[in-house]
Amino acid sequence: MLIIPIKDGENIDRALKRYKRKFDKTGTVRQLRARTAFIKPSVKNRIKVQKAAYIQNMKDNLEN
Repeated sequence: MLIIPIKDGENIDRALKRYKRKFDKTGTVRQLRARTAFIKPSVKNRIKVQKAAYIQNMKDNLEN
């Protein structure tokens, strides 16, 4: 549970903005979306390798 202490005379919009920022940092929404569908470990590994190859390719292109 997120707790946002509101200071005396603080604007409610500012407090709401702090709440949203804190909520985003916790990653709750990302975690919920990731849990909606099961991804096999082999598929996760394949995606991981593809990302690593893409990043390596980008770094190689920057050097040349």
